[in-house]
Amino acid sequence: MARLSPGDPAPEFSLPDADGKTVSLADFRGRKVIVYFYPAAMTPGCTTQACDFRDSLDSLQGAGYTVLGISPDPPAKLAQFRERDHVTFPLLSDADRAVLQAYGAWGEKTMYGKTVTGVLRSTFVVDEQGVVESAQYNVKASGHVAKLRRELRVDA
Repeated sequence: MARLSPGDPAPEFSLPDADGKTVSLADFRGRKVIVYFYPAAMTPGCTTQACDFRDSLDSLQGAGYTVLGISPDPPAKLAQFRERDHVTFPLLSDADRAVLQAYGAWGEKTMYGKTVTGVLRSTFVVDEQGVVESAQYNVKASGHVAKLRRELRVDA
């Protein structure tokens, strides 16, 4: 599976959000976008990560960043996740995993000592022209947003 690097064009996508409305990366051209991929809505690690992004959203938006979360979950599950955890940024459904694959965020990983195929928790920063500024693979659910904010020099 090919991985993206800084300077690569960000793969375009159009995916349904939690309400079934189509959201495209192109909708955000002219703005900086943080696109993060997570394995499954309403699981402990993914909840921690989504809540960290939610709690940092004001500072990220203040610095000019839009946040988009993408998982293979269906829109109905994303809606439950959004409501349960008060997620205030778009959660997008990549049910066929095509976008996950385009970003190199789908592949083999080790879980509990076994090799499985699944979502590689990954985060990408896309600049105003649609170019990958940062590509981070196999990030930790806990503490990742704080680390990302430090790297982007976004104050709390």
